Amino acid sequence: MSIPAIELMAALRSGQSTAPRLTWYGPDSERVELSGRVLDNWVAKTSNLLQDELDAEPGTRLRLDVPAHWKSVILALAAWQLGMEVVFGDAPADLLATADPAAGAAAGGFDAVLAVSLPALAMRWPGELPTGVLDYAAEVRSHGDIFMPHVDPEAQRPALRGADGAAHAHASLLEDFAEAHDAGLRLLVPAAGGLEAVLAQSLGAWKADGSVVLVHPDVEVTGKLRATERISGS
Repeated sequence: MSIPAIELMAALRSGQSTAPRLTWYGPDSERVELSGRVLDNWVAKTSNLLQDELDAEPGTRLRLDVPAHWKSVILALAAWQLGMEVVFGDAPADLLATADPAAGAAAGGFDAVLAVSLPALAMRWPGELPTGVLDYAAEVRSHGDIFMPHVDPEAQRPALRGADGAAHAHASLLEDFAEAHDAGLRLLVPAAGGLEAVLAQSLGAWKADGSVVLVHPDVEVTGKLRATERISGS
């Protein structure tokens, strides 16, 4: 069964697939640009990792304890493509993706913990990981660029549970969670707003065939940056 996240990824990899869809500005002069095709490849690899390594399936709950970042956006899209539920705050979850794996592993209560290293060029987690914690950066690249679900997702299952407890189903994710934007917008999205807000803004931009420039709180949004990225909305 098709759900909006699957349809969105199909649109991003087919329509103007070489155009930028997600651009990240991070500390230490980081700039990562993902075209529609490359974004789809990352999402497919991550969906395959979740499904094949962590036994995720439709209805599995993933807590994203990761700052707003291009990798955390990828994780959310991958979970939705699989039919999973992304949760924030203290909502119960089966799996945890975290930038602080020591604290996550110590908290317990999860079937598996995924460590997410945030530096753009990180090929693996720097240092030792707690027993049983999977290294996202080290594992994700070995998975396939095409995702085929083992179990068809269901549109009426929950897709997101916000920090305030509000729930959104897969069927309505792009209608009642995504922010509305004009068509074709090159949207500036501040990471300082938090991951939940970043996802709402980004989904809305992509739904309207636009693109996203995601900027870390430590990066100054200058006139030069706006001109270089041809930002047309914020």
